Amino acid sequence: MTTTLRLRGGRVIDPANGRDELRDLYVRDGRMVDLAPNEAATEEIDIRGCIVMAGGIDMHTHIGGGKVNLARMLLPEDHRANANPIALPDNVLELASCGTCTPGTLATGYRYVEMGYTAAFEPAMMACNARHAHMEMGDTPILDHGAYVMLGNDELFLRMLAEGWDFERIRDYAGWTINASKAMGVKVVNPGGISAFKFNQRKLDVDENHVHWQVTPRQVVHTLARALRELGVPHPLHIHGSNLGVAGNIQSTLDTIAALDGLPGHLTHIQFHAYGTEGPKKFSSAALQLAEVVNANKNVSIDVGQIMFGQTVTASGDTMRQHAQSGLADPRKWIGADIECEAGCGVVPFRYREQSYVNALQWVIGLEIFLLVDDPWRVVLTTDHPNGGPFTSYPHLIRLLMDRSFREEQLAKLHPEVAAQAALRSITRELSLYEIAIMTRAGPARLLGLRDRGHLGAGAAADIAVYRENADREAMFATPEYVFKDGVLVSRAGRVTAAPVGGTHFVAPDYDRGIEKRLRRHLAAQGSVNFDHIAIGHDELCQCCNGGRLLPAECFKEASS
Repeated sequence: MTTTLRLRGGRVIDPANGRDELRDLYVRDGRMVDLAPNEAATEEIDIRGCIVMAGGIDMHTHIGGGKVNLARMLLPEDHRANANPIALPDNVLELASCGTCTPGTLATGYRYVEMGYTAAFEPAMMACNARHAHMEMGDTPILDHGAYVMLGNDELFLRMLAEGWDFERIRDYAGWTINASKAMGVKVVNPGGISAFKFNQRKLDVDENHVHWQVTPRQVVHTLARALRELGVPHPLHIHGSNLGVAGNIQSTLDTIAALDGLPGHLTHIQFHAYGTEGPKKFSSAALQLAEVVNANKNVSIDVGQIMFGQTVTASGDTMRQHAQSGLADPRKWIGADIECEAGCGVVPFRYREQSYVNALQWVIGLEIFLLVDDPWRVVLTTDHPNGGPFTSYPHLIRLLMDRSFREEQLAKLHPEVAAQAALRSITRELSLYEIAIMTRAGPARLLGLRDRGHLGAGAAADIAVYRENADREAMFATPEYVFKDGVLVSRAGRVTAAPVGGTHFVAPDYDRGIEKRLRRHLAAQGSVNFDHIAIGHDELCQCCNGGRLLPAECFKEASS
């Protein structure tokens, strides 16, 4: 017998459908439904006094792939509980898994769901390492997931640009790569810079030539953004810009936005790219400058990458910048690696400190960006887990954004020069629950092209988070009363109640398969993975993901066609 669940009397905040009202919600067969006048629910949960939102979507969190495991192995002490070799769960439904900075795959799923999140996306998957990434995400329980494949530093792409190949062939290469790796989009990291570092080039600005290929990051960004637009991939080019973490890099960021030339682009962990050179320390906030440009350019979306004080580990494909930061490692150990001449990675543990001038200013800059950008649909709440801080700090971050008095208390604890001079002191805006629901649910779903996620309208997946109303927003968002995944109750009052397998989101844009002859020759000459072994079929993807459902996102038709 089909059952219909009624969630009775909650305050439903559903920005995708323009709702902020007291109403009942109905769930049947894993979907949101509207009941006909003569229908009745067969089960009911009274949620009066609660806030109801769609399940959270983290569109930028490092949870799968080679460098995440390197980060886990680099900090074994983070996976221990005092003298115990492993922290064992007290819930019989949870298998042993642990870690704070970079939790194990199992703990990642449990901790996300306990906060009301139901989907998470890995932002840096290598095509040659895609199986590993999908297997690791598939080992993460409950959460739906997907990944963005990396392009823009691989030798073939740079060779195509340098040799003046027809744009259509480059576009087809991007299309093949997305299809082969079963990706949700494309990520470019330090455009051309990872490759340049291998030729001993220690920096590469937006209009600076790669020392070997003689192409610029501007060309890389524009070409990839145009390719995704013509392929109809819903998610814009995911851009980790040039000169991450460098004082004065705001100009590189603005130049990158200009390089898009009106094409859609998503600038990720933008806090690390919003630094000026004002003041006696030549390191300052450029949040206002950035916000003005983002507000004026509707083709641009961002996620913030807010830093949170305490121990974490930075894990990035940006080998150039990670090498430069390796001397600041805490504890003093780090890893650098290269993969298939396609990209690299650097893993550097780091502790953000309130009394560090630079760290305190980074904290301020992130919050300023959140509060100065007008349109919450184009700002996504992230910490760039684990780079800015663990994803488990999201409830604390939400309180900072919603509670000005709490924000001022925290500001007073910072390095005195930062606390006294920060423009954040004069910003009175407090985000509403409606805006938080956009930044953590409806906005990411729209940016990813997930039409049946991020909202609670009829036909949507029944991914639901029910929070008990609480003036302390950190406590409220840390422990929802109920969390449902596809209509199944998976968490109750912060305790996992079921651990189903999550689904895999991906896109499959059309492309001219004639490009495969060139790819076959290239990989035979320079790759260690056979061309015929790279592409992941649907059956294999399902196996990689522990039998989870395949969730293809629909591509749009390019307007110019």
